[in-house]
Amino acid sequence: MDVRNSGEVFYIELDDGESAELAYHVEGGALYLDSTYTPDAFRGRGIGGRLIEAAVAYAKEKGLKIVPVCSFAAGYFKRHPEYNYLLKK
Repeated sequence: MDVRNSGEVFYIELDDGESAELAYHVEGGALYLDSTYTPDAFRGRGIGGRLIEAAVAYAKEKGLKIVPVCSFAAGYFKRHPEYNYLLKK
């Protein structure tokens, strides 16, 4: 499963023609993780985490801080404190 970036959404195309998505925007030197969506049939497989990991890599590459707006992203950073240095204070 490859994560792709459309410039507004990180996404993974799934087997059934649907996609899992992480919508974002960049503003003031920060990457805002606005919302995540994974179809019900694909939840619990780590797909959302893969999307967040792609966002983390993108933020590192571009020198951006991260603002986890959606609850899934906020939960991810609580479970992975090793990335807290990337969060915008």
